[in-house]
Amino acid sequence: MLALNKAHRGVDKTTDVLSFPMYDTIKEFPKEGEFLLGDVVINTEWIYSGLTGSPEAVTAEVKTQLRILLVHALLHLLGYDHEIDAQHDRSMKKKEAELINVLKKMD
Repeated sequence: MLALNKAHRGVDKTTDVLSFPMYDTIKEFPKEGEFLLGDVVINTEWIYSGLTGSPEAVTAEVKTQLRILLVHALLHLLGYDHEIDAQHDRSMKKKEAELINVLKKMD
C-alpha cells in the first residue's frame, strides 16, 4: 500500500484505502450498459492491526472497518474529494454517514 500510495499520489506513507476512478467526472459515465467505476485497494493490514478480543468481536470490527473503507472508496469513485477543502470534507463525511447507516440496516 505504501508503494501504491507513493507511486500514484506522491504520498510517502501507507494508507487505509485507495481509489482509482475510471472517469474524471460523473458526466463521463457511459449512458447505457455496464461499466467499471474504477478500482479500490483496501489495506487489510491496516484493518487488522491492533485488533484484539474474541473472534466474534474481531469479525464484527473487521466488517465495520470494511464497510467504512468501501463507502469512502466508492464516494471517491463517484467524484467526491474530501481533500479539496473543509466544505468538500463535510459533504463527503455526511454522505459517508448516510451510506454506512444504510448498510448497517442491511446486516
